[in-house]
Amino acid sequence: MRIYLQIPAMDSGAPRFCHLILLADLWEGWTLVREWGVQGGAGRVRRQYYPSREQAEQALIAARDQQLRRGYRVVFIEGGTPGA
Repeated sequence: MRIYLQIPAMDSGAPRFCHLILLADLWEGWTLVREWGVQGGAGRVRRQYYPSREQAEQALIAARDQQLRRGYRVVFIEGGTPGA
């Protein structure tokens, strides 16, 4: 499952992005990968492990909602619409 968010360019610079990816791992757990930064530049990446899919989806929804409150807009969703 992936969610890509972007905030429009302001007068002072390029647009910013946030990419949230939910991945199953080999040990029956789940990893939430968050990548964010300035469009076209080097981004930052953070990975968080969760023992169950439900916990990982809750974290994904919380991260998405946090970015929406900051002014980001969803550009695309792949693999479902968690907590829509």
